[in-house]
Amino acid sequence: MSSTNLTRTEAAGRASLITGVHYSIRLDLTAGADPERATFPSTTSVTFTVTDPADGGEATGTGTAGASTFIDLIAADVPRVTLDGRDITDAAVPRGADGAYDASRGLLLEGLTPGEHDLEVTAECVYSTTGEGLHRFRDPADDRVYMYTQFETADAKRVFACFDQPDIKATYDVAVRTPGEWTVVTNNTVTTRTDGEGAEGGQGDDDRSGVVTSTATVDYPLSTYLVAFCVGPWHVVRDEWRGTLTPHPETAELHTDGEITVPLAVFCRRSLAGYLDEDEIFSVTKAGFDYYHRHFGVAYPFHKYDQVFCPEYNMGAMENAGCVTIRDEYIFRSAASHYQHERRADTILHELAHMWFGDLVTMRWWDDLWLNESFATWSAAMSQANATEWTTAWVTFANKEKAWAYSQDQLPSTHPIFSGAEDIEEADANFDGITYAKGASVLKQLAAYVGLDAFFAGVRAHFAAHAWDNATFDDLLGALEEASGRDLSGWADEWLRTTGVTTFSADTETAPGDDGAEVYTRFTVVQSGAQPGAGETRTHRAAVGLYDGHDGTVTLRRRVEIDVTGERTDVPALVGEAPADLVILNDDDLTYTLLNLDPRSLATAVEHISGIADPMARSQVWSTAWQMTRDAKMRARDFVALVVRGAAAETEMAVLEQIIAQGVAAVEGFAAPTWAPEGWAELRRAYLDGARSTTGTAQLAFIRGFIRCVHDSASADVLRALLDRDGDAVPGLTVDQDLRWSVIGALAGAETSAVVSPDEVEELVAAEEKADRSAAGALAALHARSSLPRVKEDVWEKLSVHGPEWTNRQLEALVSAFVRNGHAEALQPFGPLYVAEVVRMWRSLSPEMAQRTLDALYPVWDNSGDTAAGVDRLITDDATPSGLRRVLTEGRDRARRRAAARAVDAGESAR
Repeated sequence: MSSTNLTRTEAAGRASLITGVHYSIRLDLTAGADPERATFPSTTSVTFTVTDPADGGEATGTGTAGASTFIDLIAADVPRVTLDGRDITDAAVPRGADGAYDASRGLLLEGLTPGEHDLEVTAECVYSTTGEGLHRFRDPADDRVYMYTQFETADAKRVFACFDQPDIKATYDVAVRTPGEWTVVTNNTVTTRTDGEGAEGGQGDDDRSGVVTSTATVDYPLSTYLVAFCVGPWHVVRDEWRGTLTPHPETAELHTDGEITVPLAVFCRRSLAGYLDEDEIFSVTKAGFDYYHRHFGVAYPFHKYDQVFCPEYNMGAMENAGCVTIRDEYIFRSAASHYQHERRADTILHELAHMWFGDLVTMRWWDDLWLNESFATWSAAMSQANATEWTTAWVTFANKEKAWAYSQDQLPSTHPIFSGAEDIEEADANFDGITYAKGASVLKQLAAYVGLDAFFAGVRAHFAAHAWDNATFDDLLGALEEASGRDLSGWADEWLRTTGVTTFSADTETAPGDDGAEVYTRFTVVQSGAQPGAGETRTHRAAVGLYDGHDGTVTLRRRVEIDVTGERTDVPALVGEAPADLVILNDDDLTYTLLNLDPRSLATAVEHISGIADPMARSQVWSTAWQMTRDAKMRARDFVALVVRGAAAETEMAVLEQIIAQGVAAVEGFAAPTWAPEGWAELRRAYLDGARSTTGTAQLAFIRGFIRCVHDSASADVLRALLDRDGDAVPGLTVDQDLRWSVIGALAGAETSAVVSPDEVEELVAAEEKADRSAAGALAALHARSSLPRVKEDVWEKLSVHGPEWTNRQLEALVSAFVRNGHAEALQPFGPLYVAEVVRMWRSLSPEMAQRTLDALYPVWDNSGDTAAGVDRLITDDATPSGLRRVLTEGRDRARRRAAARAVDAGESAR
């Protein structure tokens, strides 16, 4: 039995025993502003019903003495547990040799007879600084304290005792005691009362004093991981959405007639209130409500919709029902790029889609995590492209999200979209590019395969059949089969239970036509088997686009939509067509596959990338070139030349930002070290020219790319000029606070006796700290000081020895400074140290921080035999934690990929 790493088998057994759960949660956060208080009192009263095994229950340990199970709780101490009025503390609370509570076993419940039971647990739970459980943050700008919860995958147990698995849904009553000036935001509307007085009417009054109790009732079934508490002196702006639900036959029984009104609110720290652009946030949110109510057939299922922008948030956002938490970097205190706004809109729409797919209908177990995340990712792109100003959202998806998916899917740790998730640790590791981006790509492919109308009809039927309950992929597949009339079992096996990426290539023959001009006499799409994996081919709904160049412009001449099956698929519709200058075998990006460009297409792409008129086609060429570079099929220096030639003409700002970043990554990771200085010089020149010749978001993208390069003495002078408040190094550019910090970090990273001195860096950092007292400023100062090449040993000690003492954001700042571009030589001694200390570091950090930190620190710069052999030994050692084994396996693959690409760039054959 493992409460902290629950297995699928244990969860199924517990779900067969426990039903009818209701939690009454009482949290006392009145001392939460005191940094000396590491814990807070938590009292949970749980009513639940134990089923009779004779009626279908499968619990083990049943008999005349009753059933045995456990309830989950991670806490510093558990002083009292009562069951049905009996004190069972001694029997329920497992303790180690030191007498401390052993949370790995949970609280033991013995002798459970069929029927209803009452359990009460009193505990001291621990404040978090790593974004897991109840995270506490003190804002250095004004010394105010904020708290928020993050419970997915299974961290609700860090705040209250619960059956912490998705298929034991429950209702809730919550009561939270706080200082009077704090506001509590949770899943439903909150009422407050001052201690010793009657109820008050609202939330957010600045003049409340003393201690208040905030209460709320969650009267709908909700999984524990979707409960939320956000506490602090929040700034709030309110609005509402008014609209109607489009009726559909699949959801007629759930249809809501007439106008629907949903209260909306946006919360943020008070120090960020002046930067909050609530009009854009509400506009995107309302567009999502409009789109989903047109297509989903079910009215928004909860009482209100709050969005809370939280500090030091690990993920993009979390879909807590009616109380979405979002990273507050999405409140832009400085100039934000086009993609930052587009990405925020995507995040808002993603979380809103989860209110239906994830919260109303919830996966039974984490092996169906992809259903939640893939559907929300697909829905966000659909609504963004069809209901907001970001009409080219699918272009962004093709270039950014799919790049993530392709990269993840080529790792040795790749897994099927429908993944086993035997336990919580495996589920946590699967929040990756397969689950999100590949899954969404496959849903886009499925919508093309069955037709969009049938796809939405199946989704609506799924909502109607499983509202307020749990469901599996088989349930959704059955609904889609009924709606489309197609047998999808084979499709599901091909796409969801296999690994790796297929590749399309064109095999053509030509001959003179009737007029003597060359035409295709055969056009065949060749599909290679998916790799890594068993090499299966898949059934694709795809399009072939023929593009021709004229006067520097490349435009579509002919498009044919086909079903690609097996290794070879003939396209007779293209016989008789003149050979194209550019052939795109996945036109409009309908399916999920890599592309091989034939020699003529590759030459057209390289010479005329900026002339490809269609943004999706151009994005696919960029994506293909990048994948070829990663796969050592295109030299890094040739990709850099492509970026230098085509970036300035790129009209899609999200694509521009991506290729600028990929140019940097190509030189840092894939270029021969002997050529890298020339590569950096080419990028610096192109990016600075781009910044000086453009305006707005394009200018911002170029100058950020310039700053991220490795610098010499001449470019360091440009950085210094950017910091001159009276200077004009880049005409029209506003060097705001965040950009200033980026420049200072770049100068720190370039520190050598010939370029920048440590004293100059310290002087710059100290002056900027005085001007910027914000949390972001404090992190930027830590990052800049840690970016000096000469302080590697000090930073390594901070990470390896004192890692648990840092917050999640501080660890992130230290790690990114340590592995900064251009520092390979200074990092050489730390490959062996990583191997020697990685297991201890993994065990010392929280699960989230261990995965993030040790993945980022993997010594890809060190290809020495000793380090590689040491990593191999750890991977094969049964004592290595499974999560760490995956980190090491993926890191080793990245290192090998870099070595192969560098060899090709140097003119050697790939090894």
